[in-house]
Amino acid sequence: MMAPTPANETGFTPLECSAEHGFTPLKHSAEHGFTLIELLVSLMIFAMLAAAGVLLLGNSVSAQAQIKARLDDMAAIARAGGALGGDLGQAVPRITRTEAGTLAPAFWAHSEGEGQPVMQFVRGGWDNLGDLPRPSVQKVEYWVRQGRLERRTYAQLDGAAGDDPAALLDHVEDVALRFRDAQGKWREDWTPTQPDLLPRAVEMSIKRTGEPLVTLRFLVAPGPLEKPVEGAVPNG
Repeated sequence: MMAPTPANETGFTPLECSAEHGFTPLKHSAEHGFTLIELLVSLMIFAMLAAAGVLLLGNSVSAQAQIKARLDDMAAIARAGGALGGDLGQAVPRITRTEAGTLAPAFWAHSEGEGQPVMQFVRGGWDNLGDLPRPSVQKVEYWVRQGRLERRTYAQLDGAAGDDPAALLDHVEDVALRFRDAQGKWREDWTPTQPDLLPRAVEMSIKRTGEPLVTLRFLVAPGPLEKPVEGAVPNG
């Protein structure tokens, strides 16, 4: 019986021997595909890349939402400040009557809850583009009600009902006011000695839920000079 002849003795290498049987090692691997370990590693890498992509996309969307909310909030504060600055900058020393017929001073303010406006005065410069039968001055009120800073106007100055209020800011917890008098002193309340006096400036500090305190200051249009009180001793 003849012993098998080694492949190297026949003149063929192992690669040629495999080729003789109809396939090469490369073709053999291609026919059998990936191993389970290779497939699992590939799936793990894909899952890690997908998770990182989802996390990055979520952070981007969250950051955009926060930026939009902050920009909207800043725009609302700017609009409220613009309304206050425009009204106070054109204030006029006009005494008015309330809906009940009582006299109201030219400028008054209070901090006694939601039952009354925090500030009321009359402003000029009210354009009448439609030539309506109304004056060129307008009574304006600012309220803090149900967590909102509201602006309310009156088409007529004396005895008329006000229009529907317009909300300027949301999530308002409290509003504190200070007033600068003719002597340059800041006062916590405005109780002038004559009913047509206006403060020289108004400071409004707005406390909002979850937000830092916002302090705004506005110049008030010049009003009448304060008359000396009879019997008062002049300074100096």
